[in-house]
Amino acid sequence: MQIGESFISEGVNAAHINTVFGHRDGPAGTAWATALASPSEGHVPFVAVLRPSLPVKPLTLFVTKAAPAGDEHGNHIWGPAQAGVAAGVADALADGIISAEQADTHVVIAAVWVNPGADDADAVYRNNREATRTALGNGAANLPATSEVIAAREHPWNPFYTSTKENA
Repeated sequence: MQIGESFISEGVNAAHINTVFGHRDGPAGTAWATALASPSEGHVPFVAVLRPSLPVKPLTLFVTKAAPAGDEHGNHIWGPAQAGVAAGVADALADGIISAEQADTHVVIAAVWVNPGADDADAVYRNNREATRTALGNGAANLPATSEVIAAREHPWNPFYTSTKENA
């Protein structure tokens, strides 16, 4: 099983993707089927499609990290974010990160953050496409390196928080 992460861009149209990639007959497949069969209010996992009735391969479960905050937010989740995730998985397949054989034996779970303030559908699409392909590539390469994690431990930061010397 491979686990990947990627954060692309800045601001309200940024994409943050976490991926799990593994065999259908293993824990990833069990998690995939369980999540699909166990929706909760505001979090309804669904199969990502390149277009209606054409699911991406490997079959990819799109899981929202944030419940839709309104119609526009929901449209960004089900529209450009979903299309970006599906295209990013297809890119990973075309680029050889995922082999043609794995397309029919493995699954992807994509946990996807779409900011409720997103305001540019094309940017949401582009960023989710790149973040999905990058997360799958990072998982395949076992990134980040352990040495990078150890080196960064004293000064963690993210778009919502930056540690300071006083609280490190």
